[in-house]
Amino acid sequence: QVQLVESGGGLVQPGGSLSLSCVASGNIFGIYTLGWFRQPPGKQRELVATITVGGSTNYANSVKGRFTIAKNNTRTTVSLQMNSLKPEDTAVYYCNAQKTSGPGYWGQGTQVTVSS
Repeated sequence: QVQLVESGGGLVQPGGSLSLSCVASGNIFGIYTLGWFRQPPGKQRELVATITVGGSTNYANSVKGRFTIAKNNTRTTVSLQMNSLKPEDTAVYYCNAQKTSGPGYWGQGTQVTVSS
């Protein structure tokens, strides 16, 4: 089992910045991809960004140029720097870890609210 704990959510004004962090623990051996997903109110969960152990990144078009995903070398921490935030970025943000095989793992989520 892999446990994921997110932190860093909160309330921010449009145009502001927030940084999210996720710490993985437990059986982290074999984790290949770490990522962030979000679920806006009344909508389905969607991809925000992912990063592989090799450092390859993938971003949703809606966040390209504004969000940056990063990880540490031990595959235990993944962060999401969010700049130029918009009201439509309001969502519960979830950390995700995928191994080379088997199901993925999810954190409990952290709320990000962008509002004036």
